[in-house]
Amino acid sequence: MRLASYNVENLFERPAIMNLPSWDDGRDILNRYAKLAKLLESEAYTASIKEQILDTAEELGIKGKPKSKYVELKEIRQKLFRRPQGKPVEVAAKGRGDWVGWVELVKETVKEAQVANTARVIKDVDADVIGIVEAEHRSGLQSFNEQAIKSAGGKRYEHVMLIDGNDDRGIDVALMTRSAYPIDHMRSHVDDRDGASRIFSRDCPEYCLALANGEKLWILVNHLKSKGYGSAASSNARRKRQAQRVREIHDGLVARGEKLIAVLGDMNDTPDSDPLTPLTRNGSTLKDIFEWPQFDNGGRPGTHGNCTASGKLDYIFLSPALFGAITGAGVFRMGMWGGKNGDLWPRYEMDGPRDIASDHAAIWVDLAVG
Repeated sequence: MRLASYNVENLFERPAIMNLPSWDDGRDILNRYAKLAKLLESEAYTASIKEQILDTAEELGIKGKPKSKYVELKEIRQKLFRRPQGKPVEVAAKGRGDWVGWVELVKETVKEAQVANTARVIKDVDADVIGIVEAEHRSGLQSFNEQAIKSAGGKRYEHVMLIDGNDDRGIDVALMTRSAYPIDHMRSHVDDRDGASRIFSRDCPEYCLALANGEKLWILVNHLKSKGYGSAASSNARRKRQAQRVREIHDGLVARGEKLIAVLGDMNDTPDSDPLTPLTRNGSTLKDIFEWPQFDNGGRPGTHGNCTASGKLDYIFLSPALFGAITGAGVFRMGMWGGKNGDLWPRYEMDGPRDIASDHAAIWVDLAVG
């Protein structure tokens, strides 16, 4: 069987702020968006909180109007703001229970060429089982599976599963499998906590696949905390907490006697980083497919951006039994641009970098199992 992982960077819609050239371009807006969302959850809006709400809303461009280029205020019942004509805007609500609404990121439609190239990548990788990172929702992923992959000349996946996670930007993790690898059962970890905080930015779903020989293959799909916004220290700390929890889930499966386990997805950090030590060191038995002696990295060590060593963000970690069953493995970059002129590696014909399928490569491994 072929197992793959691919960060598709959304299929049909993507927050406009995430389409800027780099994370740094949108960092301040995302930080303010997160701050305002947290302020709005306050039980009581004190004078200090009201002042912060007004200031942050003004910075986001939604104080005097409900929608800006990147952020929109949804007021479903009652109002957050009072906007008397000719007078300063005021916070009308007294607290979270006084109105129904929220702030959300404005989304843009993904270009047709990008959708088509994403489908081409999945068709050409032709995995039996593929972990998908940054899909909007299950209905969108199912439509992509039924329409875009078919249009690209690929085979649809018989099983498509996505559980909404903790990220309100519509960047969830999912799994698609062929008919020979049905999803026997699954378990979500969206509510896993350490103290008062949820651990996972998205989720770490456990998927149990039934193999033809009666064995079970366990797949944990992940998208760990990004470096995109928040301080480096807080992002690193949360990513390490997430990696530690993934390790605990993995170790729990091992303790129950499970031998065929894969942990895959976008870990948002490099193999030598401290946040990933629970998965890469500290007694971990998991091994990255990049460590397989015959692994084909296409001449570059990374999976994101220009695929330098600092761009090694995507992983398929395997348990010893699975690692020993590898018959082939590599990186697929045809849907990426690569460098100023897009000539760092062979790619699909594109009019420019805006036509890329994703900033991430797909990674795959062939396994003699099942």
